[in-house]
Amino acid sequence: MGATDKSDRLRVAVLTGGTSAEREVCLMSGRKVFAALDSDRFQASLIDLATITRARAGELARILFTPAEEGEEAAPEPPAPDVRPDVVFIALHGGAGEDGSVQAMLDLLDIPYTGSGVLASAMALHKPIAKRLFEQEGIPTPRWTMVREAEDAARLAAEFGLPCVVKPASEGSSLGVTIVREEAQLRPALELAWRFGREALVEEFIPGVEISAPVLGNDDPEVLPIIEIVPGAKYEFYDYEAKYTPGATEEIIPARISEEKAARARELTLAAHRLLGCRGMSRVDMIAAEEEVYVLELQTIPGLTETSLLPRAAEAAGLPFPNLVERLIELALEGREGRG
Repeated sequence: MGATDKSDRLRVAVLTGGTSAEREVCLMSGRKVFAALDSDRFQASLIDLATITRARAGELARILFTPAEEGEEAAPEPPAPDVRPDVVFIALHGGAGEDGSVQAMLDLLDIPYTGSGVLASAMALHKPIAKRLFEQEGIPTPRWTMVREAEDAARLAAEFGLPCVVKPASEGSSLGVTIVREEAQLRPALELAWRFGREALVEEFIPGVEISAPVLGNDDPEVLPIIEIVPGAKYEFYDYEAKYTPGATEEIIPARISEEKAARARELTLAAHRLLGCRGMSRVDMIAAEEEVYVLELQTIPGLTETSLLPRAAEAAGLPFPNLVERLIELALEGREGRG
């Protein structure tokens, strides 16, 4: 086979970094994706969202606040050369990269991108909204309440029992999460969660096997092998350190649960993915309890680092990481044939 014509390569911008609390995870994901792109097929660039936002903010301010001369209309800026990417691979977690903001920008520019659109992204990242929708759809999820300001710790402890879980309403990677085992820990746990936003979630703690089910696809999504998550003995739960420290957590594929529970988990995973209108990929985190499987939350942009679960499940399904990256790009472009 002859050499590839490099002028025909697909232009892929890997968007990473940003300014969310998960910036370092974004950078790890972005670098791994960039390294996996075959240079014979893709003309790839690695772009830090933080540098774009800082540079464009100044440019936008100049355009907005430089008035035209009296009696003249403001002349448009001359068009830039067409160096638009053919597709943007969004390797961003949390913040503007996962709440729909970046997706909205790319929609306005009519540039395809990996993963879900604006609405699904916004609903999934805001846990109270997602949980309300789960409840309305009959998808089991732990009891919860949203707390915006000081609450009576005794009342919360009585309502949810101890232990209970406190977490930020719109954050990932287990940042700001506390398992509260004593009433005196509730207030500090809420204050920790509020560092990541005005809203905190207090949630019923349900004992069981922690599992995660990644999804791949658009109109006909496929649930990849279910992963059982077993953090090392030094970790109370699957926290930030346990997630991103190599060897800190045992990830067992397939999960050691009954086939009945596995089937239920797959059913709930697809129900949650479709309910929120996800595309491309997602990952649904669950607890397989004795009597039921409970959906905790859904990630529209699962981690793509060396220790992340989506790549592990894809590999177990026979899809090595470079092929996973290419598949996500194909899904981003699916259905756009013939568009201008």
